[in-house]
Amino acid sequence: MTGARRMGFRWCFSTTHRSGLTATIPTPRTPSAYTYGVAAPMPLTTARELPTAGSRDLLGGALAFKRDQLGFLAHSIGRHGDLFRFRPLGIPMVLANHPDHIQHILVDGEHRYDKDATIFKVVRPVLRDGLIAIADKERWGRQRRMMAPHFTPRTVAGFADNMTHETVSMLERWERRPSSGGLLDVTDEIGQLALRIVNRSLFSADVSGAAQAFERAFGAANDILGSFFRFPFPPLSWPTPRRRRLRRAVDDMDRFVSGVIRERTDAVGAGQSQAATPDLLTLLMHSTDDDGSGMDPEQLHHEVLNLCIGAFETTTNTLSWAFYLLARHPQVEERLHEEVDRVLAGRVPQFEDLSRLVYTRMVIDETLRIYSPAYQTMRHAREDDVIGGYRIPAGSNVLINSYLLHRHREFWPDPETFAPENFTPERVAARPKHAYVPFGSGRRVCIGKHFALTELTLALATVARGHRLLLPEGAPAVAPQPLITLHPRGGIHLRLAHR
Repeated sequence: MTGARRMGFRWCFSTTHRSGLTATIPTPRTPSAYTYGVAAPMPLTTARELPTAGSRDLLGGALAFKRDQLGFLAHSIGRHGDLFRFRPLGIPMVLANHPDHIQHILVDGEHRYDKDATIFKVVRPVLRDGLIAIADKERWGRQRRMMAPHFTPRTVAGFADNMTHETVSMLERWERRPSSGGLLDVTDEIGQLALRIVNRSLFSADVSGAAQAFERAFGAANDILGSFFRFPFPPLSWPTPRRRRLRRAVDDMDRFVSGVIRERTDAVGAGQSQAATPDLLTLLMHSTDDDGSGMDPEQLHHEVLNLCIGAFETTTNTLSWAFYLLARHPQVEERLHEEVDRVLAGRVPQFEDLSRLVYTRMVIDETLRIYSPAYQTMRHAREDDVIGGYRIPAGSNVLINSYLLHRHREFWPDPETFAPENFTPERVAARPKHAYVPFGSGRRVCIGKHFALTELTLALATVARGHRLLLPEGAPAVAPQPLITLHPRGGIHLRLAHR
């Protein structure tokens, strides 16, 4: 492995679904007894035992979970309510699907939980000890302290011009395509845009053709790990073709990251002049913790890889889904165009315009509600706990699935309808905070949240100034494909048109 010490592939447990369905969430069997906010802790001695789902197949629900994860979980919510356990292949899982649960797990009681959970063990062959998956709280805290100052809204403002410039360049490439009425592979195009933005903004690198190689490698790893997460056998430590494909994908991504770092350090070594504002890689290379220590080369490699993957995946899938949803809802698209025309008057948006692109941001927020790329996360219970009056045994893997949470009918009355009005100030204030968690919450909220929301809003507004992306006639509906992250199955393919 170039640029990082080879890490052993570890196998673990859990699953994800790959059928193309949109899960319908039934109304829970019993009405919610929660009031918004966390009640006083209940003693373990009086806590009830969790209801159990999926026990009929003698594998703890493993076969149903493998076949259709979202459908299995949605059905179980309707049968058992917002908190239940299941044991696929004997692995202790608990689904938590209420804002009060989320607040307790991620915020108020977060000291009882860590990321030594099965889903993060699945992805660690790729992410290693970067911020996303690292389990050790002290090591995570050290890395977060060093990196957080470089991801504030003020810092992100310095990257806004790069975001819009790369989006304009993408539109110019689209315009040069032969006017044969062919379709754009929007998911692939936005994937390349995302990598160009993250590398130009954060690492002063021009990735050009390397973007597609990284995209293919990540796609392969996501598919392999998603399949293993769905049914964890055989172990990834076995010398199977799947393991060899995963190793090749990881090597390809490592070569991409090593090239970015090498290009940057070679430029510094050659005495090339730096921009007035240092890029993120420069800042990370010189970041120090309270004791004066910095990142070693291996940790720097892991963090750069995590940033590339996080920024690529969020932008690619969110913008792809946004253009698809707009194409299916022309009345929403019309209102978006009205705002963009009024605020921008034909010019390229700037960071200062974000406060006035209110509806544009609402479109992004609603897209993230319906199709959050990071649609699931998990925590490992370090000790016995009580949530909602139920005992959570130590060692449980507590699953938070925002695809289901964001369709909870108590907080989203018409959850399958694409309605940016869900994010008016009045509606946001009327909902509990943790009914909507596309970037997580608490201390481990996504460090790139401000970067992602700025990029998504500016890119959408830049495209909407003069272009539309239209559904081809007779096109079938695109279904979500839940792997480790949530993808549009088969990608989004739309036709470019001028407004």
